Amino acid sequence: MTSATPEAQARPEPSAHSTIVSITDMPDTAPAAPGSVHALILDQLDEDQAQDLVTIPLEGKSSIADHMVIASGRSTRQVAAMATKLAERLKKEGHGTPRIEGLPAADWVLIDAGDVVVHLFRPEVRSFYNLERMWGFGEGTVAAGGRA
Repeated sequence: MTSATPEAQARPEPSAHSTIVSITDMPDTAPAAPGSVHALILDQLDEDQAQDLVTIPLEGKSSIADHMVIASGRSTRQVAAMATKLAERLKKEGHGTPRIEGLPAADWVLIDAGDVVVHLFRPEVRSFYNLERMWGFGEGTVAAGGRA
């Protein structure tokens, strides 16, 4: 095992199906705390093969949540399944029942998990709305995950 910092060891490893682009890699932010809602969400989305997973820290920038997680699914069926499974796991793990918007169409599903807001998109819809850029994290952020 290579010697990694404790912060790097706490982050979930990306699967072969996803590119995790975490703004938490920036030196002034902390990684997802083990056992936190944020860590649970990242783990579940990775398990469900979410693509191009991005975490944007909002603490001190917005009162809506501490973190925003953005990810893509390959189809409306996958987006709907990821949202449903994530909501079920949050409830099962004792984090309450999250509010979900957009599930019937499943082009863009918003999951309000309290401290974490999750946006799940089909890739075309995600490109159109470009939330990363709106929050000040442009295309260079996505390139940091290994794709230009």
